[in-house]
Amino acid sequence: MSNWSEQLAVFDLETTGIDVETSRIVSATVAVLGVGDIVHERADWLLNPGIPIPLGASNVHGITTEHALQNGRAAADGVSEIVEALRVHLTGGLPLVAYNAPYDLTLLNREAMRHGIPPLVSPSPVIDPLVIDKAVDRYRKGKRTLEVTSAFYGVVLEGAHDSGADAIAAGRVAQAIALRHAGLLPSTVEELHAIQIEWSRQQAVSFQEYMRRSRDPGFVAAIGWPER
Repeated sequence: MSNWSEQLAVFDLETTGIDVETSRIVSATVAVLGVGDIVHERADWLLNPGIPIPLGASNVHGITTEHALQNGRAAADGVSEIVEALRVHLTGGLPLVAYNAPYDLTLLNREAMRHGIPPLVSPSPVIDPLVIDKAVDRYRKGKRTLEVTSAFYGVVLEGAHDSGADAIAAGRVAQAIALRHAGLLPSTVEELHAIQIEWSRQQAVSFQEYMRRSRDPGFVAAIGWPER
């Protein structure tokens, strides 16, 4: 297992939707994982997003508007604490794992800006198991959701679409990839961060070509990693 994977910060959001520009944070987890089953520390947030939570989103993560109103923290307070927790870990040199990082990190950036909170600036190093898995096992058939990928790497994911369960599973998948594909990955986390920028760009271009060929000639894929 690569040295960078022995201790990782992990991060996941559950939100009101899929559009990073308009969606709001409903719940979040930031934790620090060691090897094996060790979780060194963990913080969880439930926020009142300030807007109704659509039924479709509630059906995914199980948090209703009423529950968030009654039990959630003020969004600005929660967002500030989440940003600061990530800043502390990154400043301390811990790699930050986020599955499909541009979604979570971009949405967090927009929430910070919305509430007048200084956002993370060029967060690094970030480990995105989705990008890495697509690069090291490009031709594997099937979906690459966290649930499917966790199962493929033998990682137990109980209670998917809970921010804590998803964050920890993403970290364990990153560790499993580091173990299985050590020979295909750069030796330092800084190099791995840099190459994921290029891998993500290549994957976006490939997806755009596929979509234009098969479904929508004008399709434009979002490019930008780990934030857009």
